[in-house]
Amino acid sequence: MNEILSLTGANLISPIILSFALGLVAALARSELTIPEAVAKGMSIYLLFAIGFKGGVAVSAHGIDTTLVLSLVAGVVLSFGLPMLAFGMLRLMTGLSNIDAAAVAAHYGSISIVTFVATTSVLKGQMIDSEGYMVAVAAVMEAPAILSALWLVARSGSKAKMEPDLMRELMLNGSIVLLVGSFFIGALTGEKGLAEISPFIVAPFKGVLCLFLLDMGLIAGRGLRQSKKVLSVGAVAFAIAMPLVSSFIGLLVGMLIGLSLGGIVLLMVLCASASYIAVPAAMRVALPEANPAIYLTLSLGVTFPFNLALGIPLYLAIAQTVTGA
Repeated sequence: MNEILSLTGANLISPIILSFALGLVAALARSELTIPEAVAKGMSIYLLFAIGFKGGVAVSAHGIDTTLVLSLVAGVVLSFGLPMLAFGMLRLMTGLSNIDAAAVAAHYGSISIVTFVATTSVLKGQMIDSEGYMVAVAAVMEAPAILSALWLVARSGSKAKMEPDLMRELMLNGSIVLLVGSFFIGALTGEKGLAEISPFIVAPFKGVLCLFLLDMGLIAGRGLRQSKKVLSVGAVAFAIAMPLVSSFIGLLVGMLIGLSLGGIVLLMVLCASASYIAVPAAMRVALPEANPAIYLTLSLGVTFPFNLALGIPLYLAIAQTVTGA
């Protein structure tokens, strides 16, 4: 317990978390502080390229092996399966309709790349290595959850829009294309390529991440302020309970595959996080009847700050205890 509290305390006073807290408090206090949309988008592009490139370089040094393949397969299976669990928990804990429950469930089968990036920073600070190809696992976990949500809605007798271009939009989603593309660039160019652009993607990384999380805090705070009448106690409880349950599943799968301590923690975080970029965009097309105030606020306003402040150090401490590393 002391180790968990120590890790949590260290995480809470890190510049990354405090930047998010500043944005959250500013939004709740109705401050006029804003980050221009173009700047926020530019920071997002930078972070995705940097983490994908560095992951590709790590794979280039590591090589392709059975564990990598198993990790990718596990990522797809988890992304399909976790929405089923989330949907069942939502039906038990809340009074949400089938459509709203399915839309929320899709977010909890997909991933938050920012939470993933924040975790890599925490691991680096703790001097814990992880498999570079976990970036590829994050990429393959983006879309399957959306298909699971549509299946859940169709099974309940409701109508879900499966537009002809939806799958194309999902697979060519900008974040996925950039993440996978930069991953392959890093894998092809290796350490030499990293050395060439290191001053651009290594040194400024944490500073850009702080500013990006400041913007995330502003968005989360506004969402909480505007949707407090929409959310029930059960829905908020779900947004905290689901990451805990799904992280345990990620722990078991990571150990079964044979990942390192850092890889296990990253898989736990991928399972525990909730999407607030790719999935909301897809839900607006596929399930327009679903209420965005519910699924966006739960994923970005509740689960995201919970994972940043408490979840990441908790998952790390649990993984260390269980694996003995």
